[in-house]
Amino acid sequence: MAGAEDVRVIGSLASPFVMRPRIALNLKGVSYEFLEEKQGSKSELLLKSNPVLKKIPVLLHGEIAISESMVIVEYINSVWHSDASIVSSDPYHHAMDRFWAIFIDDKWLPAMMESVKASTAEAKEACVDKLVEATQLLEGAFEKFSKDKPFFGGDNIGYLDITFGSFLSWIKAAEKIADIKIFDESKMPLLVGWAERFCADEAVKPVLPEPDFLVEYWKTNFQANT
Repeated sequence: MAGAEDVRVIGSLASPFVMRPRIALNLKGVSYEFLEEKQGSKSELLLKSNPVLKKIPVLLHGEIAISESMVIVEYINSVWHSDASIVSSDPYHHAMDRFWAIFIDDKWLPAMMESVKASTAEAKEACVDKLVEATQLLEGAFEKFSKDKPFFGGDNIGYLDITFGSFLSWIKAAEKIADIKIFDESKMPLLVGWAERFCADEAVKPVLPEPDFLVEYWKTNFQANT
């Protein structure tokens, strides 16, 4: 198997899905090279490495190419062992992590995007109500699975922390772009505290971009289509 010096990540600085494997690699103490894709284009290396989906992120480990953000995270956890495992060894806990990860990507994320893109005040209010409801469900999941510990994964950042935490900078950016409130301390105090701890972690801080950078990124690349 290739060594850590042969690890590369193809992606974008703004993509929350790319942030996931980067955080996982940092948690495992693995050095890697970041290969940035330009917005709106696909490099020859990306198309060669992920010919089926043709999208980021891609992890290159020597001659091996792995695609899909949380598939990559599981691969990283399996290849680079450490005292703190990203993936729970308990089958039920891991199954629940995967369930909520699917909820985040398939239900929560579309609700956030709809809230940002809503063109009328009435539509925005309805979308934000839906988004807050979805976020409160995650508040309940955190209360259930953290068992009064700092993270979804317990004492250490785990699978679901990475899944949801990769959106934290975008949450702050979305609040600025659409003038909405997603993380309300009165409605989801546990998630507010969790978010502060997650963002302060040394494995996370170098990866999460500043919200203002994402606001400008949105204006440049997506606002014309909203």
